[in-house]
Amino acid sequence: MPEDIKAIDVMNYVHYFIPEERTKMFASYEWKVGFQSTFKTMGPAEKAAKLMGLASYEDFLKEIDEAGYDKVILSSLKQWSLVNSTWVVNTSIDMIKDFVDRSKGKIVGGVGYNPLRIEDSLKELDKAIKQYGFKYIYVHPQGFGLPPNDRRYYPAYVKALEYGIPIGFQTGHSAEAMPSDPGRPLYFDEVAIQWPSVNFVLSHTGWPWVDEWIDMVWKHPNVYGDISAYPPRSLPEKEKIVAFIDSWRGVDKVMWGTNSLGLKLKAQFMEMTLKDDTKRKILRDNAVKLFKL
Repeated sequence: MPEDIKAIDVMNYVHYFIPEERTKMFASYEWKVGFQSTFKTMGPAEKAAKLMGLASYEDFLKEIDEAGYDKVILSSLKQWSLVNSTWVVNTSIDMIKDFVDRSKGKIVGGVGYNPLRIEDSLKELDKAIKQYGFKYIYVHPQGFGLPPNDRRYYPAYVKALEYGIPIGFQTGHSAEAMPSDPGRPLYFDEVAIQWPSVNFVLSHTGWPWVDEWIDMVWKHPNVYGDISAYPPRSLPEKEKIVAFIDSWRGVDKVMWGTNSLGLKLKAQFMEMTLKDDTKRKILRDNAVKLFKL
């Protein structure tokens, strides 16, 4: 077992430690359906909102220290409802900035992007990155029903290029009642070639298209991945993913994230049969390098 690694969580949201945000989020049509199917074992949405997370920001800061983290990237999630044409989640960048400012360097800001209101969204990106110092753009394409090669995302790629920061996308299926096809990793085969100087992060292992996720991260120098959204013991197609990240093909390209499932999941990752160097790179070094931390 290597010495403790001060981890970087590249994937977290405010609903993890603000109960009111969880309650609003889980009350949406998309999440209610999710708790009837994908998340059925967690009970109905109302019960899950009380159990799936912490009670306060102060508890979050405490857990960052206790679980052995250096920094957590907290993104202003924008999740759209195709069914109701309204926001499921629309976290403000000012809320994120407040948490960043009060964290004494423990929290790094990430900004969401709305391809349906491009001009407004670009102004918000400028403010978040230029004025507030955010270091990440993160997109939830399933909610918008638009795949990453849709031209409405291209202005965000320009901003990622302009500011020299990564842009991430949720890849893989949507666990909520949203179309999953926009999450196919293979869309980045086109996008990564068209934007060779933009660094893309494909989150959530890409499941059920794990082979596509591995291929994109391996093939393109400017495509990275994270293994958030699953406890390490429950990684989908675990043997395949472990073999990839523990080899030269993936060891420098994949990062750790909790997706608001709990920072203490780091302990499960540390228990995995991986090279010590792999654990350090996945938990910390790759994120430090990519996000210039």
